[in-house]
Amino acid sequence: MATGQNIHTYFGGTWHKGNPAIINAADHGAWLGSNVFDGARYFDGVAPDLLAHCQRVNRSAEALMLIPTVSASDMVAIIWDGLKQFATEAAVYIRPMYWAVDGDMSAIVPHGNSTAFAICLEEIPLASSNASARLTRTRFRRPVLEDAVVNAKAACLYPNNARMLVEARSKGFDNALVADAMGNVAETATSNIFMVKDGEVFTPIANGTFLAGITRARHISNLSEAGLKVHQKVLSFQDFEEADEIFMSGNMNKVTPVTAFEDRQYQVGPIAQKARSLYWDWAATAGRP
Repeated sequence: MATGQNIHTYFGGTWHKGNPAIINAADHGAWLGSNVFDGARYFDGVAPDLLAHCQRVNRSAEALMLIPTVSASDMVAIIWDGLKQFATEAAVYIRPMYWAVDGDMSAIVPHGNSTAFAICLEEIPLASSNASARLTRTRFRRPVLEDAVVNAKAACLYPNNARMLVEARSKGFDNALVADAMGNVAETATSNIFMVKDGEVFTPIANGTFLAGITRARHISNLSEAGLKVHQKVLSFQDFEEADEIFMSGNMNKVTPVTAFEDRQYQVGPIAQKARSLYWDWAATAGRP
């Protein structure tokens, strides 16, 4: 079942209308999880940081011992060609993907040179500018590189995130604020996280347990250039409990203010609103081909 509607899929060197079957039952990626993907966004006729997302999916493939078969620049060109099939005002989720077809004699190790590739363009609306989220804790944590391929945007990592979301929803919340292996805040179940205290912005320092996102980096750059102090440092749950405001940062919706963490309530703050306006202003000029 697809998440969105109006889907176009690039596979086998051509675009297909809809959601075609692109993976076989015996493919390594189907039963042993050698799948990586990335997610970019198209909206208002722009696709911000598209090249960076395409570069990252190639790095993710290499982290899973796959050989990327499409250069990032060629991927960008293919995507822009596919986006011609959508209205300028459409909001599209851009998902390039790799997976292994074959494995070695043990079956476990993927044959890196059997990599398959596809791009899925799926029309999914951006969240309303009034959208917000309520967070809770979760007993599940982010793994470390010695346990999982946390240096890749890999499909095999997401069942753990799903457990976090199910637990949060069972408690009446929207998302979970997640700890790393040492008990410090890493991110949420679906996105990176920022907090504000006394007019300064803080986000967990990248420590190898979570992907320091492309949109996260863009917010850090935009806010810094606007004159705000942005700190990347080790942050505790208590830091977030004492914050003046909190907002989530992810490719799907860019900025989502947090209005509650457990029993603590927050207003949608001026820094989250500023991060959103700065991002849209930047994207309007930097997100075109």
